[in-house]
Amino acid sequence: MSIKEKKVLVFGAFDLLHPGHKFFLRRAKEFGRQLIVVVTRDHTAAKQKGRRPTQSSQTRIAALKKIKFINKIILGQASLDHKYALVKKIKPDIICLGYDQLNSVKKITADLRRLGLNTNVIRLKSFFSRRYKSSILRQKLTAKRLR
Repeated sequence: MSIKEKKVLVFGAFDLLHPGHKFFLRRAKEFGRQLIVVVTRDHTAAKQKGRRPTQSSQTRIAALKKIKFINKIILGQASLDHKYALVKKIKPDIICLGYDQLNSVKKITADLRRLGLNTNVIRLKSFFSRRYKSSILRQKLTAKRLR
């Protein structure tokens, strides 16, 4: 299968969409024709990161819709009980993980194989992670509000 036919899937909160997110998405798109973005629900992000996102899921989705090379945006599952249900439904050729998504590439790949999926899992490099990171931007916003 050529790159032009491949379906690429990414997951993330994409809170306070910034150049690091855009770099990640652009890089993921290079691996295939179709880029599908799953946006983490507010309560799921709160569980995973220990705090709610600064922006609501609908605001984050609206920001992502402005990026023309994204083919489809999906709100993540309400429950993590069946964490691979969306992956099974979408059947991506490739899943791209961000540098800060701490999931094990080997474990995800093994889980997908057990489900009968031949999806490749790739971890992408960061883009100026000390400058473009949602937590850093959130701190700057908080500091501005306190002035």
